Amino acid sequence: MSNPNTPQTRTRIKICGLTREQDLDAVVAAGADAVGFVLYPKSPRAVTAKRAAELAKRLPPFITPVLLFVNASAIEIGASCAMIPGATVQFHGDETPLDCLESTDGGARAFLRAARIPLGDDATPFDLVQFAQDFSAAQAILLDAHVDGYGGGGKTFNWSLLPPSVNAHLVLSGGLTSANVGDGITSIRPRCKTLAVDVSSGVEAVDAQGKPLKGIKDPTKIFEFVAAVRAADQTFQ
Repeated sequence: MSNPNTPQTRTRIKICGLTREQDLDAVVAAGADAVGFVLYPKSPRAVTAKRAAELAKRLPPFITPVLLFVNASAIEIGASCAMIPGATVQFHGDETPLDCLESTDGGARAFLRAARIPLGDDATPFDLVQFAQDFSAAQAILLDAHVDGYGGGGKTFNWSLLPPSVNAHLVLSGGLTSANVGDGITSIRPRCKTLAVDVSSGVEAVDAQGKPLKGIKDPTKIFEFVAAVRAADQTFQ
């Protein structure tokens, strides 16, 4: 098989929902490819564009900042992107293909579009092939579980229900942890052009009662997650 360090087989890693300098530093040290900042005020992991810009300045070269928006205006998105040069935009609401293009200078700025996949084996089928065609200007389609509200719910959908082939780069998200990301990579990678993974709640710290501390990352979990991804990549040699 092909070399796992080629673009076709090396799984890219994005860690999202960063709010603190020490967490961003841990993500960089672990070897992630992208960091996500949630610019959706209703999210418990939300940061302002100003705060995201402060954190993004700590990034070394070749690690991509990603700005997550939910049904934001083109003006808001443009103003935020102006503060963080080189950022990729992630649309995670009800944005249409035209909305995405209008907010990214006609697609001149790279963007991801989230596809909200229904939960449950008996859920209404989601036409991912058509969705990818509709958003063909997107750099990739991000797969997340459809839950109440927006911005990601930390739930895993049934990966086996996805179509066998999608003419797009895909980003697998939703309920990923170091324990299951390898299975996700094995299931999804053969179905798409290239694959990336996106984690947020799966690498968060917990309090003394085991309750997640949303927006606060656990460096050990970050390193374990990245190691699990790299181990899965090795199976494709």
